[in-house]
Amino acid sequence: MPAPAVPAGSRPGRGSSRGAARGRTAPPILARHIRNGIEESVHRGDIVEVDAAGHVIRQLGDPDRVVTLRSSVKPFALLALIEAGGIKEFDLEPAELAVMASSHSGEDLHVRTLQGLYRRSGVSQAHLANGSEGAPLDALTAARLARDGEKAGPIRHMCSGAHTVFLLLSRLNGWDPTSYWEPAHESQVLLRETVARMFATTPAKLKTAIDGCGIETFAFPLRDVARAYAMLADPSAIASADSRTELAGSLTTVRDAMLANPELVGGRHDRIDTSLMKAAPGRLVAKGGAEALRGVGILPGPRTGTSVTKATGVAVTIEDGDGHDRGTWAASVEALRQVGALDTGAVRELGRYHRPAVYDPHGRLGAETIAEFELAPVGELTG
Repeated sequence: MPAPAVPAGSRPGRGSSRGAARGRTAPPILARHIRNGIEESVHRGDIVEVDAAGHVIRQLGDPDRVVTLRSSVKPFALLALIEAGGIKEFDLEPAELAVMASSHSGEDLHVRTLQGLYRRSGVSQAHLANGSEGAPLDALTAARLARDGEKAGPIRHMCSGAHTVFLLLSRLNGWDPTSYWEPAHESQVLLRETVARMFATTPAKLKTAIDGCGIETFAFPLRDVARAYAMLADPSAIASADSRTELAGSLTTVRDAMLANPELVGGRHDRIDTSLMKAAPGRLVAKGGAEALRGVGILPGPRTGTSVTKATGVAVTIEDGDGHDRGTWAASVEALRQVGALDTGAVRELGRYHRPAVYDPHGRLGAETIAEFELAPVGELTG
């Protein structure tokens, strides 16, 4: 099969990234890392809240900043399998759908869920091509494996659930599973088609890049990411004239699976997507991506301190990539508090994310990261 044509703009030439950086205004400061009153560092970034119709409700910074989705695309990539009839063909359960939309921690819970699916579908985990670097994310599981002299395999990698989508598609359609990760493979062609449908564009117009796990990822303006998560939160809010209404049933299936199985979307220990969904059960659907991007869909219903009751999506990104996670954590929780999606009790429950702390070997507080910004209302009283 010949390789697909490279979409225009998907491989910028030398110097183009530097030019783009020079043309941007510095984003606002979202969080400050403070040690005994001394500001050690700051995290700049952009935040936007958008409804399913594309109206900006609140923003700070640049809502048109282009970001790579990375793992934030996983709930939408899963649509490819559902639309192809995978649920009926493989008798998929909500827990299995959730782990295929995940960046899981590599705990036994995640591995058992995937292995049960492989046995039932006749798929071999030996075909997983996502690697095993950094696996498992869960520190307790990693310590146990090290104690027992066991080396983590690809199934414990955080992207193995997402890669399972392509193995199942290959099984369903009789495609060669050994090369599912290559851009020319039929499953990857279908992935591009599905992402293009979700973001109301065409495969040829997609701006692509290679993700850390070896498959393609996609770049969109931050406002489009937030809108996609608004649609995930309430697929019934997609306008009838919008072609994405055809995906509403599958979006509902993905959303409900994630809401019902938050620990399969992330993990049981210090995974903010899981913690957000557990702190506001049935109200938030969250999925982060590498380099400090997070998409959160807020389901319709009453909120705290605002008249907005319709579904919206919030997208948060941190400019420096946030290698310690602290800026993304603090900004995400604070943004959700300001838009009324988290009440006082939920914010308190999420305290370790809202105000991440560093302690010395004696248990004394060394430093903490404090979110410090105000989202500007743009269209709160409209629609």
